Amino acid sequence: MTQKITTKIAIFQRKEIRKTIHLDEWWFSIIDIIEVLTETKRPRKYWGKIKQREFLDIKLSQIWVQLKLESIDGKKYATDCVNTKNAFRLIQSIPSKKS
Repeated sequence: MTQKITTKIAIFQRKEIRKTIHLDEWWFSIIDIIEVLTETKRPRKYWGKIKQREFLDIKLSQIWVQLKLESIDGKKYATDCVNTKNAFRLIQSIPSKKS
């Protein structure tokens, strides 16, 4: 039996955060969260540095999965996503004027 995938947009601070249902829970785009919190023009690079430092260098377990989310061009791409619990962990770990 195939599970229907639901993708929606969440709005935070008037910016879009892509989200989808996976395994009966909401998963949010990490890049979108980082972009909203840091206002960086290069959220992928910012996430790459966090991922390297926090998870790969000190060998913490991954808190994300890659799910296909729709991009600006209308195509779906594998995107690092976190569930609600880990979204809060991520938000707490990012220095931000908004947190």
